[in-house]
Amino acid sequence: MGSDTTLPLHTGDFSLPETLARTPAASYPFAHWQLQDVLPAPACDALLAWNPGEDAVAGDVGGRRETRNAHRVFVDAATRAQDPRLDTMARQFDAEPMRRAFETICDTSLDTAALRLELCLDTDGFWLAPHTDIGAKKLTLLVSLSEGEGAQDWGTDLMLPDGASAVRASGAFNSGVLFIPSDRTWHGFVPRAIHGTRRTLIVNFVDESWRAVHELAFGPRSATRH
Repeated sequence: MGSDTTLPLHTGDFSLPETLARTPAASYPFAHWQLQDVLPAPACDALLAWNPGEDAVAGDVGGRRETRNAHRVFVDAATRAQDPRLDTMARQFDAEPMRRAFETICDTSLDTAALRLELCLDTDGFWLAPHTDIGAKKLTLLVSLSEGEGAQDWGTDLMLPDGASAVRASGAFNSGVLFIPSDRTWHGFVPRAIHGTRRTLIVNFVDESWRAVHELAFGPRSATRH
């Protein structure tokens, strides 16, 4: 996996393609990129201001987000229509310059992959069991948007196959950790104190087998869509 800094990366205030191009991949415990200043300021402001209600805030989920599927929130068509800043962010992630950067630098194919953006709000008691994201997910980017005491320690744990935390991603505001799911990409959230709310944007590209199409930012994508 290597960076190609000759990519056409003209994306206005969305600097993630350029940031990714100049960020070396770490190899332990699996290939990943730790990124800073992931999102533009308007997107950060919108995600901080977004209050989807108390039902969207998760404490102990038993180690699986799926236990609260009915209360999860996404940057879907309705959300994009309500906030132009989130619509712009979604379009920037879905645009060809970002897709080409992900494909070239991270050695993945996103031709028919659709964009999925989930806002997660976690409180004290939250934890996630080790899992790999294999299957329909073709790319995973976790962006930390937490503020307050200890937030820098609320990053995702990158794990060994036995579930031990090998590397803890930064929880600093607007930092992110990116990886291409495989049978080695064990990650989770080791229980620790959360004072306030842990706010995370999960960015996924998912293939045609993804059934929950209501979660997608723009719906399913075909190979001929541009």
